[in-house]
Amino acid sequence: MSSPPEDVTVGMEEEQRPLNRALLHRSATNNTSQVAMVGSNPCPIESLDYEMIENELFDQNWRTRSKGDQVRYVVLKWAFCFAIGILTGTVGFVINLAVENVAGFKHQAVSALMDSTSYWTAFWVFAGGNLALLLLASSITSFVSPAAGGSGIPEVKAYLNGVDAPNIFSLRTLAVKVVGNIAGVSSSLHVGKAGPMVHTGACIAAIFGQGGSRKYGLTCRWLRYFKNDRDRRDLVTIGAGAGVAAAFRAPVGGVLFALESLSSWWRSALIWRSFFTTAVVAVVLRLFIELCASGRCGMFGRGGLIMYDVSTIFDDLMTYHLKDIPTVILIGVTGALLGGLYNFLMIKVLRVYNAINERGGAHKLLLAATVSMVTSCCVFGLPWLAPCRPCPTTGPLASPDGTCHALNRFRRFHCPAGHYNDLASLFLNINDDAIRNLYTTGTNDVYHPASMAIFFVASYALGVLSYGVVAPSGLFVPIILTGATYGRLVAMLLGGRSGLDHGLVAILGSASFLGGTLRMTVSVCVIILELTNNLLLLPLVMLVLLISKTVADSFNSSIYDLILRLKGLPHLDGHAEPYMRQLTVGDVVAGPLRSFGGVEKVGSVVHTLRTTGHHAFPVVDEPPFSPGPPVLYGLVLRAHLLVLLKKREFLAAPERCRKEYVAGRFQAEDFDKRGSGKQDAIADVVLSPEEMEMYVDLHPFTNTSPYTVVETMSLAKALVLFREVGLRHLLVVPKACDRSPVVGILTRHDFMPEHILGLHPVLLKSRWKRLRWQRGAVAKYLRSLIEWVANSG
Repeated sequence: MSSPPEDVTVGMEEEQRPLNRALLHRSATNNTSQVAMVGSNPCPIESLDYEMIENELFDQNWRTRSKGDQVRYVVLKWAFCFAIGILTGTVGFVINLAVENVAGFKHQAVSALMDSTSYWTAFWVFAGGNLALLLLASSITSFVSPAAGGSGIPEVKAYLNGVDAPNIFSLRTLAVKVVGNIAGVSSSLHVGKAGPMVHTGACIAAIFGQGGSRKYGLTCRWLRYFKNDRDRRDLVTIGAGAGVAAAFRAPVGGVLFALESLSSWWRSALIWRSFFTTAVVAVVLRLFIELCASGRCGMFGRGGLIMYDVSTIFDDLMTYHLKDIPTVILIGVTGALLGGLYNFLMIKVLRVYNAINERGGAHKLLLAATVSMVTSCCVFGLPWLAPCRPCPTTGPLASPDGTCHALNRFRRFHCPAGHYNDLASLFLNINDDAIRNLYTTGTNDVYHPASMAIFFVASYALGVLSYGVVAPSGLFVPIILTGATYGRLVAMLLGGRSGLDHGLVAILGSASFLGGTLRMTVSVCVIILELTNNLLLLPLVMLVLLISKTVADSFNSSIYDLILRLKGLPHLDGHAEPYMRQLTVGDVVAGPLRSFGGVEKVGSVVHTLRTTGHHAFPVVDEPPFSPGPPVLYGLVLRAHLLVLLKKREFLAAPERCRKEYVAGRFQAEDFDKRGSGKQDAIADVVLSPEEMEMYVDLHPFTNTSPYTVVETMSLAKALVLFREVGLRHLLVVPKACDRSPVVGILTRHDFMPEHILGLHPVLLKSRWKRLRWQRGAVAKYLRSLIEWVANSG
């Protein structure tokens, strides 16, 4: 019998012989890039450090904290959560209200011109308005805050994994994200506002986590407790969940989204605070809904707040039976296939867009203008292919006067009075209204199958082409819309063979397409249930999500993971590759190692900081500061060394200083972590020749209990420790006692596959592979099957 095809592999360890140590020859040094695409521009990145530092100065600071300080710290954490919920809910409402009114005013003007048969004028008003809005969003993103480009979810996910970049959570990024989101979504571009809302909530939370501002005098002693990466990480996680809750009015879904898709570290206390914050968001949105109910939110009523309530009076339309399971399975498999192809095409298009955007701001705007014109031509031109249909006289969309143009569900376009254009009703509406139309039950005869097919192809293609434009843009809502369209199309093609209502199948189509692209299950399931306000859908939504995710994982990763890799963000996955079990940490640690003595010459410290980019250095005590051979004292951070150099508290002789000396000249506040993307530089330190000849005692400022691993530990085991604890540096110590006390330091980039496989190319064939069909796999599998049948015969 033929051997099975090599391209179909199972996600499990491959059985291989132990590698000969001679094969583990290093072929290169660590060339992993320290630059990644953040938003729309390449930026330098660095790792975050969630380790608790223990040294003489910080230990003394902890001992002096009173019970009142601890109570204030807890109260502030909950107060911050409350404020984040209030602000995120308010910003979410403002974005929805602005999109609804700006886009609604544009569509109203176009409809008025179409009613007067000024078709060309209507087109140029429509295309010109779209172009102006998108160029506004692209301009402020390109020239004011490039970090605000895209959805921001990959950057938030990377940050919560331990990767920091300049300006991703700055006040400028927040402002551009809000304005650009409004303009981009209102420009009829096939993008959503949910992804940017996640980034917006994270920005609001991160600003609270800055601990105030010394520059503007907005700080106090209490706020300094949050000047560390651990509390900022928790706040950003809470803010991201609040952003999802504000986008979809889904408080539980927001918590689960942050847990399932974004966060790399989670604990029960964080769940409580996240849930409290999203509950505040839900209350704020409810207050604004009641305000808009009185007609104070402009000409489009309730501010565009999303809610696809399908719990109608037609209860018989929401029922399903065992015979409908094959239809659900078909929808799940179809969504997986479409989702895998969507992710593949999206990455290909993004590579082309990145090459164009790298040429400068003019090319970014030209690309945005081109995509805008293509979108306007499709959105305005394709409805001409659809026939006019009479307004419904029965069902949930029936109008008493026989016309349906005032319901904001149907568009007359070029049709006579009393008729509507079903394609125009989908294209010339904001995405939220289009989804609401598709989800409505009891509307099986409202849309023509040809119109559904045209809208599905256009929505699918425009979703792929629109995301890479330099502007705040999301993927969630366009994917929901595309999935709902193909769900209705499948229901139409099945006809009487399926007893499911077309609106119900549209919901299942959205779920399957979300599972096939985003690869999330629990959070997407809860978000859909909260959006539709119908628990009867739970079993079917669960089944279709499980099928779509399982099948789609056979082809590629989730769209957010693919974008993370495309941007070059060094994200550490939760699993270890099989080849990591064949390597020890000593096989990948890179040199040369730079270390300091416990009492070091100032000139030596300055020279090392100027000639290296390392962020931590081992401190090794030698005689007379150690009784015998050299001893590892701990790890000192680059940021702390810069503080010491700037304060100029040097010693004339190489001796240890007393604790009273340190307590009188240094405060723990001096070493607080600065905000995201902010750091001191050695170029700012100017010392005299006399000071360069003096000494500095590093003992009081050295972390005396850094995490260490022995050089024979497997790389897989070290990765688990590094990721779960949230480390930035992991010291490698020797197995034998007669060697130097430190072998090297492992950082995030030492665990990246590019670095490891660059050192040991022989391990390339043993990379972790899931059950995936690669190029030519299907043909090989069929060929093997035919040969097996022939041989058996």
